[in-house]
Amino acid sequence: MRDYCITTDSNSDLPAEYIEKLHTVIIPQYYSFGDTVYGDELNMPPAEFYERMKNGELPGSQANNPAVIEDKFRSLLEQGLDIIHIGFSSALSGSYNNVCMVAKELLEEYTDARITVIDSLNVSLGESIMVIHANRLKENGASYEQVVSEIEEFKNHINVQFTVDDLFHLQRGGRVSKTTALVGSALNLKPFLYVSDAGTLSSAGTARGRKKSLHTLVERMKATLEESADYSLPVGIVHGNCLADAELVAELVKKETPFTDIIINDISPSIGTHAGPGALGILYYGQKKQPAK
Repeated sequence: MRDYCITTDSNSDLPAEYIEKLHTVIIPQYYSFGDTVYGDELNMPPAEFYERMKNGELPGSQANNPAVIEDKFRSLLEQGLDIIHIGFSSALSGSYNNVCMVAKELLEEYTDARITVIDSLNVSLGESIMVIHANRLKENGASYEQVVSEIEEFKNHINVQFTVDDLFHLQRGGRVSKTTALVGSALNLKPFLYVSDAGTLSSAGTARGRKKSLHTLVERMKATLEESADYSLPVGIVHGNCLADAELVAELVKKETPFTDIIINDISPSIGTHAGPGALGILYYGQKKQPAK
């Protein structure tokens, strides 16, 4: 029987140490400033990316490249490996469909191989938690089919709670109106959003002031935990160049919940394009995700 591997995309924000340890193949997502496209061999440090946004430059984002997907998948197939790919939410990007298209074409050539593309219906370290869990299952002897079945159920429990510091980045992406952005900024309101069960972004109210918003994030997390949860799973905390805030939230999570394994990482620029500097999110295993409001 053929061996298999788990792959994902750069929007998973999987930290470098996990990529190396798990031997994870990453499909790049792209972002740009002007005519310069980043995301594959050319990359920008996240701190520089967010500083340029803070100074008024407006980046763009692009889906993955089918030719790059084909090259990476073909290399794995040539090694005799089947593929389970955990991808960025199809509701937020065309990247999932690109991977499905390439997988279908390759399977017509590699007729004995298997490629399963799982729509994570999630973002950032939410994908990474799935990748880490899938690899744990594999290490414990789970078959290809067992991993696919488990992750398809597991993904429905990966919650994302996040807030942003600047409403105008959400307004530019069509998430809030210009009036809401103007009024909210004047009142120092910080919005809460979550990723719904359909993989879309949904609004969940506001808090006044940054400190209140960070504490409320953790309270929102606590309200959606399951008593029977596997608390050995990692919790992801992602940030848009606001590491001190991320570390504060990590300490609150350790104090207020049974989770102890915390992964802190930058929000990848291809996602940060829409969230902006100061965005901060918690990603974790909890109750089944809520529907969109």
